[in-house]
Order: sequence, then C-alpha cells, then structure tokens
Amino acid sequence: MSVNTEKINDGGPAFPVILSSENARDERISPIVSEGLTIRDWFAGMALQGFTANEQTCSEISNVETARLCYEVADAMLKAREVIE
Repeated sequence: MSVNTEKINDGGPAFPVILSSENARDERISPIVSEGLTIRDWFAGMALQGFTANEQTCSEISNVETARLCYEVADAMLKAREVIE
C-alpha cells in the first residue's frame, strides 16, 4: 500500500483567535493564535450538513463514503478559491 505524502491544502485556520490581548497591543511581539479548525474541515462540515439534510442521500451511501465526498467538495471549494483570488 502506498502512502500519499503530498501536503493537502487545508486553507489555513477557519476562525483564528488571538489568545493573548496583551501581546496584541505590542507590535514587537507576535500574538499567540489558536488556529483550531481548518477551512478545509469547515467546508467539509458544511457539505456534510447538506448531505445529511437529504434523507435519500443518507440512505443510499455509507457514512465513510459520505465523509469522503464531503472532503472532495471541500477540496474543490479550496481549488475554486485559488482561481478567484
């Protein structure tokens, strides 16, 4: 079995948060940022909502296949952002 070592474009953090407001006031010090959820994961979660909202979709494919499709949608959305930006 071969392993894909190519880095997946995750789009970066979806909702970065500054954890230290003291650091944010001092321009010489980089603020501590919590990256949390990636844009790719967020896009996949939004796609998952759409798939699971459709009763027919849920009954026709497995959960594993649904998850795979959601990440395919997320990857396509990230690719579309590259063209738009």
